[in-house]
Amino acid sequence: MAEKKKVFDIEIPSIRQTTSAFSTGSDLLVGKVIKLDMAKVLRGKNIDAAFVISKKNDKLEANFISISLIPAYVKRMMRKGISWLEDSFVCKARDANLQIKPFMITKKKIHRSVKNALRNKAKEHIIKMVSERGAQDVFSAIIHNELQRSLTADLKKIYPLALCEIRVCKVVK
Repeated sequence: MAEKKKVFDIEIPSIRQTTSAFSTGSDLLVGKVIKLDMAKVLRGKNIDAAFVISKKNDKLEANFISISLIPAYVKRMMRKGISWLEDSFVCKARDANLQIKPFMITKKKIHRSVKNALRNKAKEHIIKMVSERGAQDVFSAIIHNELQRSLTADLKKIYPLALCEIRVCKVVK
């Protein structure tokens, strides 16, 4: 006879929230990935997050493995007469390697040399910030906009930005 499925509570300490999963046993949930839309939690910021479930002290816990901006949010920010910049690189946090893709929109059209200067300064700033923290701290900093605010302040010295976001951040093996 088949086992009955039960609802298990999963704690997500990074965002101080609890979610539920349906399974026959809690051990079967370990290693599974949960995907959540964070728009409600972050009051309108359109981020999708993926969490991996682990077991600690007989409790199920979920930790970030990736976050990404919803493409419609990025599309909505695009205007005529602006320049946009993207980059992609892997950097080392204290406990994991993270692939980070910053996305920036300037207030007006700019030259390629200014784009390169912004891209290089952003990469340098992000690598410095990430190397000082653990992976979960980096995800929390991105969720709470700490990383983006400090990055915008740093890049404003080169050229003013209309938008500065981390489009994708994920753990890579």
